[in-house]
Amino acid sequence: MGLFLLDYLQHRRDCRFKQQERTARINSLPSAYHAPITASDRDTLNQPIEVLVASVHSGTTNPLSILQTYGKVAVKAHAKTNCLTEVLLPSAENWLSSSAINLTGPLAGIPVSLKDTVVVGGYDTTVGYSSFVGNKTAADGPMVRLLKDAGAVPYVKTNLPITLLSFESTNDVWGRCTNPHSAGYSPGGSTGGEAALLALGGRIGIGSDVAGSVRAPAHFSGCYSLRCSTGRWPKAGICTSMPGQEGVPSVYSPMARTLGDLAYFTKAVVGMEPWKYDGTVHPLPWREGVEREFERSGRKLRVGVLRTDGVVDPSPACARALGMVEDALRRDGHEIVEVKPPDMYEALRLASLLLNADGCNMFETFRRSGEWNDPGAAQMRRLAKLPGPLRYLYYLWVKYVRRDDVWAGLIRHWRAQSAFENWKLVRDREAYRVKWFEWWNEQALDVLLTPPNATPAVPHDGMHDAVSSCGYTFLFNLVDYTAGVLPITHVDKNLDRLPAGFNLRKLNGVARGAYKHYDAGRMHGLPVGVQVVGRRLEEEKVLAVMKRIEEVLGDDKYELLDVDALD
Repeated sequence: MGLFLLDYLQHRRDCRFKQQERTARINSLPSAYHAPITASDRDTLNQPIEVLVASVHSGTTNPLSILQTYGKVAVKAHAKTNCLTEVLLPSAENWLSSSAINLTGPLAGIPVSLKDTVVVGGYDTTVGYSSFVGNKTAADGPMVRLLKDAGAVPYVKTNLPITLLSFESTNDVWGRCTNPHSAGYSPGGSTGGEAALLALGGRIGIGSDVAGSVRAPAHFSGCYSLRCSTGRWPKAGICTSMPGQEGVPSVYSPMARTLGDLAYFTKAVVGMEPWKYDGTVHPLPWREGVEREFERSGRKLRVGVLRTDGVVDPSPACARALGMVEDALRRDGHEIVEVKPPDMYEALRLASLLLNADGCNMFETFRRSGEWNDPGAAQMRRLAKLPGPLRYLYYLWVKYVRRDDVWAGLIRHWRAQSAFENWKLVRDREAYRVKWFEWWNEQALDVLLTPPNATPAVPHDGMHDAVSSCGYTFLFNLVDYTAGVLPITHVDKNLDRLPAGFNLRKLNGVARGAYKHYDAGRMHGLPVGVQVVGRRLEEEKVLAVMKRIEEVLGDDKYELLDVDALD
């Protein structure tokens, strides 16, 4: 009991220290970062990255002024959503004045925000755990070194969930991050603080994705993201809650406020030859020919439409967004194909066991006594700790009394796997990937269009119920396909209501947890996106098709949240 108390008291001291440190850093910033947004700021915010870079190269724009504009936005966005963790702005000014940043690079002077997991020299990388407080290193990690060599200016780090296994972004160290459109909802996770900042006027950022962690935030908050395939984007120089987890590899990937900036940023980083900074990156240059081929207006696409993952049907709002894109593509002459891919429930079951093959032990080892846990991750941990006989009885009750085969199948073997069992899971993963490879060949698709999630943003602590409702994104981590998310519309309380007679109790356990929190009236105004999926290492194609979609949407293109929302 005494050790528990001492551990808890240290936890509270470390959380208080980090929050006071963040407040002090923000309060001590020069007045330029606290001033109102000006017409000049708006001009900077509205210029494409390539225009800003060109003006820095030519000497017509001082990169410090760009930094101050985006620092100002970050401070205001944080006041609204609690999206920031480490505030790097004083260091960023020093990096600019000391020539630590290469202002001849393809990202010259462009501020880049970073998920809190990315290692920046001189700053902690807490990942939302108080036990990581004080783990700063002297040197930048390889990812940050690449960014500085490209001319980018890391200026803030952003909030995330403890464990990194949530579509929410809350922890004791930094507090709860909220959705910029509605404070009662999550901005997404695990890269939620990043999405909140980008939606409110941030520029470009980097997050990670193991089950949808850059895609769900883009869908929840109204920005753009790209889940790269493993080996296309650097991931060296990070801290994580699950070191050693390779059953469903995590990838680092770009996010942005606009699609044009997302494409430019991705191309610029690949053009920096990231394989020279991180030995896990494939030496695969940017393929301009692929990009041009799929951007051509005369190139008609063959688009598969995935209407459901077979576990949780999309809510009316998400189905409507999918329909908007489908209709726009069809009007433009593209071929729309109804598809039924290999068993997607099996993908959810397999990916869940692979990701948590340690029985949820690793992420728990970093959590201190009394430290708050994400409700979804806590539920997974409790199930994994059940004694075998109790778990089996629970399985029998779910399967034969509740007659819920979906939830029963997910919990049947929810425990730590032996090495032998884990090998078999990896074997099954590889066999499943082959099924998808052959199926896609048979369908001859250019891309696949899907909802990013069954519902829009979840309310705070909603992941207790919706933790397993991640099949639309998790599937593509399992098969390692490139997938991008772009915002399409907003929830409409009149158009997106559930049909009369909708019965929550008739749904399987996963769907029931997701729909428990679906309320079009309360969700009115929340963003709704779509997901564009290509095959492995098809980042050029996916971004090009995302551009085509925005073009064919025309006047129906999503309207970004105006920076006036910061006031």
